[in-house]
Amino acid sequence: MKIDRLVLGEYQTNCYILRSSDKATDCLLIDTGLDSRELLAFLERNKLTPKALIITHGHIDHIAGVEMLRAKYPDIIVYIHKLDAETLTDPTSNLSFMLDSADSQADRSFSTEKADYLADEPEVIEAAGIKLKVLHTPGHTPGGMCLYAEKENAVFVGDTLFADSVGRTDFPGGNMRQLIEGIKTKLLTLPDDTVVYPGHGNRTTIGREKTHNPFL
Repeated sequence: MKIDRLVLGEYQTNCYILRSSDKATDCLLIDTGLDSRELLAFLERNKLTPKALIITHGHIDHIAGVEMLRAKYPDIIVYIHKLDAETLTDPTSNLSFMLDSADSQADRSFSTEKADYLADEPEVIEAAGIKLKVLHTPGHTPGGMCLYAEKENAVFVGDTLFADSVGRTDFPGGNMRQLIEGIKTKLLTLPDDTVVYPGHGNRTTIGREKTHNPFL
């Protein structure tokens, strides 16, 4: 599997572009960042066609590019966990309303059309020749989910787990007990050499987080 990472927007959100090989032109996207213009340029420059967008959780810095992607690629299928479904249509749930207080310019609250598909564990999402197993890991948001590519020994964890840290739980819907339980039962049970691709920051491994992460 070919994995490209773009760091997008003022919140430095990781967007992942997955392909079955470096010669493939169909791709699967994970999260969009707060500003997706660089993502659209990357897709066009490399002549890639996104078949699906999987949203790890519904905070604004992971979903803001949905509208632009749909406008450019109307056949793209958008996935989100069923418990985060309302975040696409409700500025309060996706926290975009909070951006207004930090920006005196135009209203930045965000809403868009519903997802095409509501995912849940233990299903496997297949698109562009990629298979990703859904792992429901609530705590950062109620519908937070990780995406495990078993064959490729990789897991995309959104804001559930970071190198030496975990996702914050002080936003509405957050729950630290749930978050830690999900990490321990869904992620730390994966092989130690599984590569962890987080929603922010650099990648790590399951084994490293077992021994170095102070929250675990």
